[in-house]
Amino acid sequence: MTTQNRLLAGLLEARSDRHVSVDGTTLSHAELLGAAAAVAGSLDGRQRVAVLATPTMTTVLAVTGALLAGVEVVPVPPDSGADELRHIVDDAAPDLWLGPAPDGTGVPSLTIDPAARASYEPGELDPERIAFVLYTSGTTGLPKGVLLSHRAVAAGLDGLVDAWAWRADDVLVHGLPLFHVHGLVLGVLGPLRVGAGLTHVGRGTPQAYAAARGSMYFAVPTIWSRIAESPEHAEALRGARLLVSGSAALPVPVFERLRELTGLEVAERYGMSETLITVATRADGSRRAGWVGVPIEGVQTRLRAEDGSDVPRDGESVGRLEVRGSTLFSGYLNRPDATAESFTEDGWFVTGDVAVLDPGGAHRIVGRESVDLIKSAGYRIGAGEIESTLSGHPAVAECAVVGVPDDDLGQRIVAHVVLRAGRPAPDPTELTAYVGEHLSAHKRPRAVVFVDALPRNEMGKVQKKRLL
Repeated sequence: MTTQNRLLAGLLEARSDRHVSVDGTTLSHAELLGAAAAVAGSLDGRQRVAVLATPTMTTVLAVTGALLAGVEVVPVPPDSGADELRHIVDDAAPDLWLGPAPDGTGVPSLTIDPAARASYEPGELDPERIAFVLYTSGTTGLPKGVLLSHRAVAAGLDGLVDAWAWRADDVLVHGLPLFHVHGLVLGVLGPLRVGAGLTHVGRGTPQAYAAARGSMYFAVPTIWSRIAESPEHAEALRGARLLVSGSAALPVPVFERLRELTGLEVAERYGMSETLITVATRADGSRRAGWVGVPIEGVQTRLRAEDGSDVPRDGESVGRLEVRGSTLFSGYLNRPDATAESFTEDGWFVTGDVAVLDPGGAHRIVGRESVDLIKSAGYRIGAGEIESTLSGHPAVAECAVVGVPDDDLGQRIVAHVVLRAGRPAPDPTELTAYVGEHLSAHKRPRAVVFVDALPRNEMGKVQKKRLL
């Protein structure tokens, strides 16, 4: 089965009253389509291109041009180390770099001219054709190339258009990296599919977000925390209709402070490279800090215990999260073994995350099964629940909870705490008692370690293995 290549359906309308602005460079949809069509026209005979995904208009033109041409895109983090870059280039084997290229890869590059213009007529395209090869963070070995089809990307975006009531008259504002799902697929292709505006502010500072004046804002918790600490800039977001947070859990105090300053409750969502966004808080749904909503259209989820049995949907019981549906990836590049291992016998993708479900189907992500599911004294404990509670203490700016091997308990709970600026360190027993006041006794940390900062990756996610 083939279909016309209309992944970027809104862009194909070529409107002059819709604009995309990236770090100060602005093109109307009509201008962007013309420039991207010129890129597409230069890719005859190409199968796969690499894009050094800096937050620039060049990246947007490279990605959109390749997608219009039906050519696979490999977004490469611009801060990739030498070993990571070598692995991606060797594994993906792109035909060329589209736009600027790093030194020493041995792959030719093609310059992009933002002033070039060409016409575009959608051609026939197999919906299972690969749109992206997105590389994972490599937390459990070398990064794997996730193969995402045009079908999966379209389904994921359409599910969010429905969940967030995304309209052509919206203007999305964000300052996220353009080499992964949040910033690139949602943050660039989303507006171009629905025909909406986009303002990418470059560096995601409170000042930049406040100055952009959009109707929708995307950010990671690190950015939202900074906005919450800057009331004059947070106030500027009052005119928005939707604030979205992802890539990590939003601390409860940040959620509450933003509600106070903006009059809006942040909507959280959940996904990963292999699944795109599968669960989202709906624009017309209730919002709770730490809860990421319900499955989008076309997606199903389930929780499984270690023995494979169902986990109760009681809002408390922790289980392994598995998903299936139209947004799932087509496999790992050159890794049929890893692809097979990531699915259950009955066809569900094993996310590697653990979660709880409430009776209404809302999800709360506890974290990664490998580092956030703590087994202590016979209990299965979610680190995220303890972190959310600790974040409510007036002295705590942020925290990360891990399970450390213990001969008696199996694992003991250890909290790493960053203090709020200017606050003296409380006695650790005060923080332990604080958790005990809000949660069960067996969830109290056995130790509290004060640190200056938590180790994070480029998406703002805490790297707990470094704490261990």
